[in-house]
Amino acid sequence: MAKRCDVCGKGRVSGSTVSHAVNHSKRTFKPNIQKIRVEREGRTSRINVCTRCLRSGKVTKAV
Repeated sequence: MAKRCDVCGKGRVSGSTVSHAVNHSKRTFKPNIQKIRVEREGRTSRINVCTRCLRSGKVTKAV
């Protein structure tokens, strides 16, 4: 599954984990992507949407 939101474009971001001894190692932060059915232009289709877009109401689920 693609880790990119089809509505806002949110994707993976890289950073580093920091231990108590202040050792740095690379890591990636992945968004919470859900594949849901939405209604667009009178048709239903499946798109990848992050939970922030779902919660804020940018997308409405198809019934």
